[in-house]
Amino acid sequence: MTNKMLTALGLMSGTSMDGVDVAVIRTDGGGIVEAGGHSFHAYSPDQRDLLREAIVAAQPLRNRHVRPDRLAQAEAMVTDVHAQAVISFMTKEGLAPGDIELVGFHGQTVLHRPQDGLTIQIGDGAVLSRQIGIDVVYDFRANDMERGGQGAPLVPVFHQALCRSSKVTYPVIVMNIGGVANITYLVADEAPPVACDIGPGNALIDDFMLERSGTAIDRDGLMAASGRVDAAVLKALLAHPFFDQKPPKSLDRHDFSRDPVASLTTADGAATLSAFTAQAAALILRFLPEKPKSLIIAGGGAFNPTLVRMLADAFGLLPVTADAMGWSTHALEAQAFAYLAVRSKRGMALTFPSTTGVARPVTGGILATR
Repeated sequence: MTNKMLTALGLMSGTSMDGVDVAVIRTDGGGIVEAGGHSFHAYSPDQRDLLREAIVAAQPLRNRHVRPDRLAQAEAMVTDVHAQAVISFMTKEGLAPGDIELVGFHGQTVLHRPQDGLTIQIGDGAVLSRQIGIDVVYDFRANDMERGGQGAPLVPVFHQALCRSSKVTYPVIVMNIGGVANITYLVADEAPPVACDIGPGNALIDDFMLERSGTAIDRDGLMAASGRVDAAVLKALLAHPFFDQKPPKSLDRHDFSRDPVASLTTADGAATLSAFTAQAAALILRFLPEKPKSLIIAGGGAFNPTLVRMLADAFGLLPVTADAMGWSTHALEAQAFAYLAVRSKRGMALTFPSTTGVARPVTGGILATR
């Protein structure tokens, strides 16, 4: 007997901290995914500043439920902005609350320290549910970590569902390049996905550009394209012990430092950090049983031609975007949390031994009813 299809809305605010992605899908939580509309709701500069302050406030915490002043303020802001994003999207799409059966709310990660079994995503799912009048699933990572998993990445089961319904050449890597980069590696339709975080994604580039230019992006990779990679600095960056760890493994946005590029020009620093993201990603190849035959990329990094070219060189493969697959480069992670919300409500597994290192497949998330 097949599960009933549900209409779910997913919300994702990634480690790039640029704003909230919103996406609707219809799914049974298994192999059927029908994509609907999607949109993006940007954080204001002041809101991004508050998030950065919240990350600083979170660093000394040992209790994931504690909310010091700035963290509490940031949590209220994140919840309100997500509510605004949902209401704006539904108005634009002509949807009423009754048209959406479930919302998947990731929240904003301010701390992820798997070695301590600690992860903190701010955003109050119960308050959001009341504000938008729809049931909300939130706090997706904690159950996995309480059972010994890394708590990340969560999206591999969604990547697998997409690959099953697409013309994919196996083995395949699906790579998301947000603030942190992660992969899902699949050798066949029914094979367990192998997944892990692989490196810094856009985080170092964005922070470096914010410091140098006041804008937290190297738009279209133009600054990196105008610079030269400093081989010595790149070698030092690639010496980080994370890259010698076997998967499953996961990262915090601030596990890497941009200090090694401090003495470089803006162009050379951007080029070197971009090369670091690409070459760090390719280091995962030594832990995979077989070299991938295809590489599909999504997330903000997919819109950086310089980074995409560097990835092609590092992997020896021509990457294709999620858009080229008929998916959505912009909305993939938001869609994933809609999908995960449906699986969570139905008690289906979200994480697996080969994706987070948890001892056995487990579900996750908390359901807040309106």
